[in-house]
Amino acid sequence: MHRFYLPPEQCSDQRLLLTGGEARHAVQVLRLRGGERVIVLDGAGREFLCQTEESQRSKVSLAIIERRAMPALPCQITLLQALPKGQIIESIIQKAAELGASRIVPLLTERVVTRLSAREAPGKTEKWQRVAIEAIKQCGLAWLPQVQAPMTPGEWLARQEQFELPFLASLQPGSRHPRTYFEAFRSKHGRPPRTACVWVGPEGDFTPAETDAIKGAGNLPITLGPRVLRTETAATYCLSVLNYELQDAEPARGMDGLKTAGA
Repeated sequence: MHRFYLPPEQCSDQRLLLTGGEARHAVQVLRLRGGERVIVLDGAGREFLCQTEESQRSKVSLAIIERRAMPALPCQITLLQALPKGQIIESIIQKAAELGASRIVPLLTERVVTRLSAREAPGKTEKWQRVAIEAIKQCGLAWLPQVQAPMTPGEWLARQEQFELPFLASLQPGSRHPRTYFEAFRSKHGRPPRTACVWVGPEGDFTPAETDAIKGAGNLPITLGPRVLRTETAATYCLSVLNYELQDAEPARGMDGLKTAGA
């Protein structure tokens, strides 16, 4: 079944209206016809089973058949990702969305090649957010990760955000397997973490000064094994490990919360 995205403020009526790019995709690419059923995601935990009523070139009218409130993700994961060159960041954002990251923060580290001007950053951030939207449509996730504007590690650390498990993907000796931290957390708290973050550096890793600052803020260095991974591989590796360790906390996808359009 085809999936579409509408922001929450556009999902309050009994009928939904696809416009812009979503409408063009529905009409010109998918060639939706009246009576066909589709799914609409609002990125805030709701999905809507809809039936196509009317299709025009610039808009598609949908009648809501069922509404479903999906459980929140068991752990809010933030990926702090050094900005790679070219379009690699788009692949990272796509995989991060599929693997349940709730936020992606591109980092302008000292060894990052790509540089963005103040004028370029908003446009890039908007484009990257669209990548995340397409990713949740593909995988059927009802929660849209937020892609923030690029910032330096220092700017992020100055915000002093706190996480129950903050990780740093590290090439340095003494890094531990992430499972040891998960086991210690569960032993102490009797539950999995509700918030986590992971820092992933650029090719060549964070500089020693950056690493010291990140570790000094309480982030726990974890090993990704004996091989040196590309930054996009390291991001996928870290998020996959977090997914595996947290899967016992993932709520089952059942019919709970399902409501008919008239409910």
